[in-house]
Amino acid sequence: MKVLVTGSLGFVGPYLTSHLASSGDEVIGLDRAGPEAFDITDAAMVSEHFMSASPEIVYHLAALSHVGESWSAPEVQFRVNAEGTLNVLAACASLGVRRVVVIGSSEEYGTVDASTQLTDESTPLRPVTPYGAAKAAAEILALQMERATDLEVVCVRPFPHTGPGQTERFLVPALAARIAQAERDGGTEVVMGSRHPMRDLSDVRDVVRAYRLLGLRGESGRAYNVCSGLSTSVGSIADMLAAASTSEITFVTDPALVRAIEPPPLIGDSQLLQEHTGWEPEFTLSETLSDVLATKRSAAL
Repeated sequence: MKVLVTGSLGFVGPYLTSHLASSGDEVIGLDRAGPEAFDITDAAMVSEHFMSASPEIVYHLAALSHVGESWSAPEVQFRVNAEGTLNVLAACASLGVRRVVVIGSSEEYGTVDASTQLTDESTPLRPVTPYGAAKAAAEILALQMERATDLEVVCVRPFPHTGPGQTERFLVPALAARIAQAERDGGTEVVMGSRHPMRDLSDVRDVVRAYRLLGLRGESGRAYNVCSGLSTSVGSIADMLAAASTSEITFVTDPALVRAIEPPPLIGDSQLLQEHTGWEPEFTLSETLSDVLATKRSAAL
């Protein structure tokens, strides 16, 4: 099957393109950092590249993905994450692409009822960040396009995920890099923020398997969570990384790393994904964290 991946050189993109290729798909990758810079905010460029590629399925990953940074330029978030998605959808619909998988975010849910233990796809979208709002807008546009055209659209709401290669702007690689540095320097103290926030954290390699399964089996016009369904504190994540270290690590709270307002716990329900595709996670969290730490060690060699 001929498939196209936007955002193919980001954190998730290389994992997805590799998985698609190993599954027998013919893969075309487009990215702003590629040999020919691909800009999803340029509608003509999007249409031209899609016409040349003639894919059967498009996996739309290209986006600005850092939640915290979305506050500094919300208008850019909407231009890239919402308007850019509209350009992708319009090109797919006009060129006869059969299906597009639109990657959103659990940030679309925003504030959920405190009594809710697991967040499923029926939970109202109440985003509280510019990033979450832009992703919710992109999903609305995607589902509108599905209703108005012959294009099949599957929307995905992935919860936080990590793995080797993720930038240190995110929690797990940041902690792993500090631990690896302590190992090299013979130190024992590692700084971190609050230990209390809870995370639903998956392995990126499990996440991309879910994306392909949804590309093949997901129901058009539906949104799907991709998540572990497990609640893990930041402190437990730090402790698991420390357990994989060759040093006796002691964590020290750095007030500068503590957020003034931490988001409430958001734990996902992946039952719909499992029922429609048969997906199950293959990596345990401890395996994922050990792999991230190993890459941080080797990066300094």
